[in-house]
Amino acid sequence: MTRPLTVLFMPESAYGPTNQCIGVGKVLTDRGHSVVFAAERSWAGKLEPLGFTEDLVDLAEPAPDAGAEEAGQFWIDFINETAPEFRKPTVDQLGTFIQPTYQALIDGAKYCEPQLREIIARHRPDVIVEDNVVAFPALTTSGAPFVRIVSCNPLEIRGADVPPPFSGYGIGDRDRWAGYLAAYEGTHTAMWEDFNRWVVHQGADPLPSGEWVHTSPAANLYVFPTELDYERVLDARWHRIDSSVRETDEEFTLPAALADRDPGAGLIYLSLGSLGSADVTLMQRLIDLLAKTRHQIIVSLGPRADELRLADNMYGAAMLPQTRVIPQVDLVITHGGNNTTTEAMHFGKPMIVLPLFWDQYDNAQRVDELGFGVRLSTYGFSDDELSRAIERLLGDHALRERMSTIGASIRERNGLRKAADVIERVGQQHVESHG
Repeated sequence: MTRPLTVLFMPESAYGPTNQCIGVGKVLTDRGHSVVFAAERSWAGKLEPLGFTEDLVDLAEPAPDAGAEEAGQFWIDFINETAPEFRKPTVDQLGTFIQPTYQALIDGAKYCEPQLREIIARHRPDVIVEDNVVAFPALTTSGAPFVRIVSCNPLEIRGADVPPPFSGYGIGDRDRWAGYLAAYEGTHTAMWEDFNRWVVHQGADPLPSGEWVHTSPAANLYVFPTELDYERVLDARWHRIDSSVRETDEEFTLPAALADRDPGAGLIYLSLGSLGSADVTLMQRLIDLLAKTRHQIIVSLGPRADELRLADNMYGAAMLPQTRVIPQVDLVITHGGNNTTTEAMHFGKPMIVLPLFWDQYDNAQRVDELGFGVRLSTYGFSDDELSRAIERLLGDHALRERMSTIGASIRERNGLRKAADVIERVGQQHVESHG
């Protein structure tokens, strides 16, 4: 290492991308580099204790009476307002959820562009890392190289031989792909053209046709295990990170009541993520159904924890150190967010996936079609479907052994440090070429 680098991270405000960047950022600080987070303002006070510099942005005009917000509150509020859309087939969500979500992302990018330019001028980073769904021109026009991270399902990287993103369609559903893509183009083209004009006006290169983020000429990372990945070839600019499991979570000791469970009883972790768990009706239904099983349950209750009622066979909290919980359980019931999906694979745990929005449908489908778990209809599953899926997965000893072997292999590949290596290499090359 020639000298310590200054690395600027700009993640999406949601927990998944930010936690993914926290994991990589901590490796870089442990190596002696300075890490700055230009995260959204609701993360104030949550990043500095981990050794990072906070220089935060607003994605919209703050309300005059706004106080301290929950981390990621911007998207918690947006998802809560849009939740009825999640009951629709994915193709019917294109105009009523996917398109408005992109527009909200675009509005946030436009609003914070001047702030980002000021942050970059203050810190003069040697390398910039962006983990976003839409482009932020300030990140690609600073003169420093940038590394793009895709911490959602890699169908975000478009290709002819893979299903369309957000569809939840399988590899065997090829006859449905064209219709979905036609509907996508119909609902998104005008918005993309307007956004691309703005991106160019800010001094950035035009976006690739139909895509929302630039591909970095230096290096791009995507977070998805080899065993779960799609069969296609990406060019040499792309690096797969099999997992990116942060090491900053506090330890978790299993409560005695759960540790001393009956022989044959399993230990199940239920988490619908910080956004999905805000659907208290869905969460309470799952809790009530799991209360009838012989198993013990750990529940990540989320931002509306006070509104949920747990049963005697359960332990829960508003927030749990997920990377310390998953290794101790036998089964994960999840919304299919990319963080939780890759973490379950990292620790070798089968899944029941109840997708709610965005790439969760794609993760659910991929887990199901490769036999690593079961995809259920989130709002349409029957009580018996859930109980049968639980018993089948917990009783499938061959699958559990297979998952354990896969998890060990993923952990050995050490994606967290591979990601840090790539970012470090890009930064060092920039420093050496600029004296």
